Amino acid sequence: MTNLQYAIIGIVAFIHIYILLLEMVLWTKPKGIKTFGLKSKEFAEETKVLAANQGLYNGFLAAGLIWSIITQKTDVAIFFLACVFIAGVYGSYSTKKPRIFVIQSIPALLGLINLLF
Repeated sequence: MTNLQYAIIGIVAFIHIYILLLEMVLWTKPKGIKTFGLKSKEFAEETKVLAANQGLYNGFLAAGLIWSIITQKTDVAIFFLACVFIAGVYGSYSTKKPRIFVIQSIPALLGLINLLF
């Protein structure tokens, strides 16, 4: 892999570590509530277990991407970038928030294109 490919994969991994922190640590804090447009602090408290579960999955995506960098395995990077891309497409579609597509899917797609072509 090239330095550019490592950089893109690293950026996507960083994004998912940040999402993990937002969902697992900051969900009930003002930053989490604002970021996700939650109705209220009470709603955030009621849904924090679900959010933590989502955060954990984002952590697994980041771990897979970091693993692909450490092992220098292109096929692992392609798999995890594809997972991120699909998650972003589904998240954007299911929540009707195009911002998710921009934040998750586009960086992953750039990484996939760079690795495949």
